[in-house]
Order: sequence, then C-alpha cells, then structure tokens
Amino acid sequence: MPQKRHLAYEKVSLLDFQRRFPDERKCYEYLARTRFPEGFACPQCGSPSAVLMEKRLLWQCRACRSQVSVTAGTVFHRTRTPLLVWFWAIFLVAVDKRGHSALQLSRELSVPYDRAWRMLHKIRAAMGQRDAEYKLDGIVELDEAYIGAPDEGSRGRGTRRAKAVVALGLTADSKPRFVKMRIVRRLDARSAESFATDGIALGATIRTDGLNIYHGLGKLGFVHEATVAPGKTKDDVLYWTHTVISNAKAFILGTFHGLDDMHIQRYLDEFCYRFNRRHREAELFDRLLFACASAPPSTLAELIL
Repeated sequence: MPQKRHLAYEKVSLLDFQRRFPDERKCYEYLARTRFPEGFACPQCGSPSAVLMEKRLLWQCRACRSQVSVTAGTVFHRTRTPLLVWFWAIFLVAVDKRGHSALQLSRELSVPYDRAWRMLHKIRAAMGQRDAEYKLDGIVELDEAYIGAPDEGSRGRGTRRAKAVVALGLTADSKPRFVKMRIVRRLDARSAESFATDGIALGATIRTDGLNIYHGLGKLGFVHEATVAPGKTKDDVLYWTHTVISNAKAFILGTFHGLDDMHIQRYLDEFCYRFNRRHREAELFDRLLFACASAPPSTLAELIL
C-alpha cells in the first residue's frame, strides 16, 4: 500500500466555495497548491519562485524563465473548458450523494451535454485511479453481484446483466470499512483470484460462501474461510456485502437511467469512492480535486471503450 499523504482537507459549503473560487485565477492558484503542497519547484532548475501568466494559464519560473502548466499530466490536461467550470463540476459531484448525471450537470453549468459527459467520466476515472492505489486488509468479505436493469424471465447466474466481483473490508467488530468492485466477463476462478490479488493485501482473511470459484484463494497467500451453512441464506453469511451491493444498485439505477454496460465500471468506481469516504463527506471537494490533480489524463477514446 502506498504511503498516505496527509493533506489539509477543508470543509466546503456552497457559500465557502463561491467565496474561495470567484474567478479563474483563484482556481489556478488553488490547483497549484494542491499539486505542489510543499511549494512550487521548477522541473528545470528547481527554483521555488514562479509567477502565474494569467492569459496563457502557465507558471513561469523567475530563475530560468521556463514555463510550466499546472494542468499538464492531470485530468485537466489540455482542456479547453475553464478551470472555474471544472471546479464547479467537481464541487457539484462531491456534494451530491445520489450522483450527478451528465444531463443534470449540462443544465447547471450551461455546457453542452457531450462536454458534461466527458467531464464526469474523467472525474470518475480519477476516483477509480485513486482507490486502485490501496488494498483491503484484515477481514474481507468476497462475493459476486449482477449489476444493471433486471432481465425479464432471467434470474441468478443466467442473467445477461453485467457481472461483478465485490470485496468489502470489515472492522474488528464486523462493521463495513472499505469496498472494491470490478466488472468481469465471467464469474470464474480466474476472475475472482485476479481481483483478490489486485485489491486485497496478502495475509488477509477472505470470507466467502461455498461457491467453487473461490476455492483457490487459500493457495494465493490469503486465509480463506468458506461458509456453507445449512438452513442459512447467502445474506446471513455475507450480510454487509449484500447490503453494500444493494446500495450500489440503488445508486446506479436511481440516477443513471438507461446505463450502458460498457460504462458500469466507472459508476461502480464512483460508488466505491463515495462509500470509502462516507465519514469525510464535508471534505470531499478537496479530496476529489486532489484525485483529479493526481490522476493521469484520459483521452476520449479511453473513455468510450
């Protein structure tokens, strides 16, 4: 697990946001502080002194005169959308627990629908990238789920809905901590084991039901506890995991109607990102801005695949 950066996240209300970010300059200055929390350092000469060139939105080193874009290599890389609009989009996404649709964002920010769609998917990609840096540890419940609109006349493993593997970390007193979800082509041993090795720390205790796709986990460096309890339902065995899965389905279907299967992973990434920071909701704008400033840029081709 990477070392966690302890940043001075702040609580931001609507009035606070309007006061702190009235124009483009304030947004760029704040983004610079977010990207360089220990102070600006010129990549060419190392000088800590620079001035913002407002017309070109570049920082120019006072020593060697080289120019640095604060947005380069981030979600905002080569964007033609004003940074103030980006900040508003991130803020609106952060404060809306239900999730924000592209149509809703388009209306609120007076931007074309396709631009709002790209912005939201880039923000979600940053959410997924941020959570991918961390692994679950301790006690982890692992189960499968089916995401999307219900099939008529088709239930269970015969459904055509998107298939997902879900891991939920638990506290010592068996309360939910953090969650990870991944869409897979097939619910088989290879998918389950790949998901576990990518997202769960070695040595963790993984609890599952008796499905045979989990039988190989004990050979991969995990402690595997498979529960086959006669007279008990799957919900009795993996109660919190099924509760979180139910919440994820409600989050997706409640806001994003007619969701295309190819984009479900990013909506799950958003759900997981929010769930994992549910005790830090007031700080979510700063946290989400940092995620966007830390994530690599996404091209349109990458977003639509």
